[in-house]
Amino acid sequence: MTEEMIQLCDADGIPQGSASRSVCHKDPSMIQMVIHLLIFNSKGDIFLQKRAKTKETYPDMWDTAVGGHVAAGEDAYTALVRESKEELGIDLKNAEFICKQLNKDNTETELSFVYKMIYDGPFHIDNNEVIEGCFFSIKEIKEKLGKNIFTPNFEKQFKTLALGK
Repeated sequence: MTEEMIQLCDADGIPQGSASRSVCHKDPSMIQMVIHLLIFNSKGDIFLQKRAKTKETYPDMWDTAVGGHVAAGEDAYTALVRESKEELGIDLKNAEFICKQLNKDNTETELSFVYKMIYDGPFHIDNNEVIEGCFFSIKEIKEKLGKNIFTPNFEKQFKTLALGK
């Protein structure tokens, strides 16, 4: 099986070539393009996915509804459509771009292209990618922040975008 090739970019999101997943995940000087989708239902609750136990980073933690790498040569919105279909079985419609957010740790750097949409379901979860998914109220999320339940990237998005207001 061929290793996944990830689109790299600069801090502004301008494509800058590509590299394999294994190389990117060991070199924080490389900025990987990733996408995240926040799904709200008509009541204002947020749908989150629980990452599979086999995930390389943050296994078994709750994260944005959809998240994934932009493949080499792909743009962010195309990756968002692909990942939404793969992870939740939804045909993406009317997703709105919110912001770009730089996330860096000791092993990698990601520039997240964050989108949002309102959608009440149904979802068809791919259990290779996601253990489960459900809607959380803003209050539930606020009560669980900082308790190693959510990925650091989701917590940063939640706080930065003032979703708890």
